[in-house]
Amino acid sequence: MNNDLNTKPNIRQAVPFFLVGDMEVSLHFYMDGLGFTIANKWTPRGKIEWCWLQRDGVALMLQEPRRDGHHYKASEGKPGIGVSICFTCEDALALYREFAGRGLTVSEPFVGNNMWVVILKDPDGYKLDFESATDVPEETKYSEWFK
Repeated sequence: MNNDLNTKPNIRQAVPFFLVGDMEVSLHFYMDGLGFTIANKWTPRGKIEWCWLQRDGVALMLQEPRRDGHHYKASEGKPGIGVSICFTCEDALALYREFAGRGLTVSEPFVGNNMWVVILKDPDGYKLDFESATDVPEETKYSEWFK
């Protein structure tokens, strides 16, 4: 173990890695709905089986397991149930309007922990929270604040 205080940080980023039930459905949600773009992909059989998506300063990975042979492990229900990813943003309300304008089902924003919180779920049940700092009182709902 290196205890040298002058070394550069080694760990730079954590990237969520989601198993998905249908890559095409997930790509539509993340790219057309949330505005991510493909930065890297793996297409061993002529279609995307894994990809790295990016938007602004964040990334996530998607993989559709192969349904044949030893690569497939069936999961009970949707793989994302119980998993939440929080994205810290400059303006979560702008994202709320953007996502709703693209036809996504987005919960009404509310203030929690001094942040506007915008929540939606992806097609596999992963919960995505987009949050930005605010001085609006706790538990205020968007419809109460924005009239």
